[in-house]
Amino acid sequence: MASDIIITSDSTTDLSKELCERYKITVMPLCITLGDKLYTDGVDITPDDIYAHHDRTGELPKTTATNVGDCLDFFSQFTSQGKTVIHFTISSEMSSTYNNACMAAEELGNVYIIDTKNLSTGGGLLVITAAELLNQGLPVEEIVEKTRETVARVDASFVIDNLEYLYKGGRCSAVAMLGANLLKLKPCIQVKNGKMDVAKKYRGRYADVLKQYVVDKIGDYSDIDLDRVFVTHAGCDPQLVDDIVELVKKTAPFKEVFLTRAGCTVSSHCGANTLGVLFIRKSPI
Repeated sequence: MASDIIITSDSTTDLSKELCERYKITVMPLCITLGDKLYTDGVDITPDDIYAHHDRTGELPKTTATNVGDCLDFFSQFTSQGKTVIHFTISSEMSSTYNNACMAAEELGNVYIIDTKNLSTGGGLLVITAAELLNQGLPVEEIVEKTRETVARVDASFVIDNLEYLYKGGRCSAVAMLGANLLKLKPCIQVKNGKMDVAKKYRGRYADVLKQYVVDKIGDYSDIDLDRVFVTHAGCDPQLVDDIVELVKKTAPFKEVFLTRAGCTVSSHCGANTLGVLFIRKSPI
């Protein structure tokens, strides 16, 4: 029965509290090390805390994968009650969280682990897909199968205003950062096959770049599933975010447009002034 199935996710899917309540999602937070202190993502630390610490010290936080013991504790609160768990993790190419969750699931039983092969609301789209299937009364095996089939159709990308966080995190070279700064380049980072790569380099003011990015991504929506789209940002100017949300609504007839704030994991790697438009396509990307 549907009531015996629990959908859970690690905190990297960046689902808002409202969406978690709407779709009955339980979140397992990752850990963030900032300075010499360990914090729990979204519980006792926020992205703004990370930005403030970086501005003050120049240091970036370190993100920590959930270990097997953490996963056992988290899953067993449901399996001990006879529940079956469908759990979503950040891409296995980006973290050991997936493998650790799989080991815990094998030990407990009645736990299905789905590798989103994505991050942020790219994974959040898959969580909602599973929740919608659950609401339709589908059995767990069919929910898992259909959701895994959707993984390759998630279109997740972000435009980054400044490469400093990526550079300090070892994800781009000093030459790349210098060149981007001199040319005022704003890279669009696309997630594909579980990995992040530069899809396109825009040039100009960030606000203008984002508007062109929206048109590029959803101007032709013939291959887009129009049920929902996420506009997810990391500390962008509120007016700019509102403008982009309105542009998304005018550009493509999505049934729902969700605005969310990127959590600590994405913010740790990309920094402030990062914004993405994320949705599901009808065919694999």
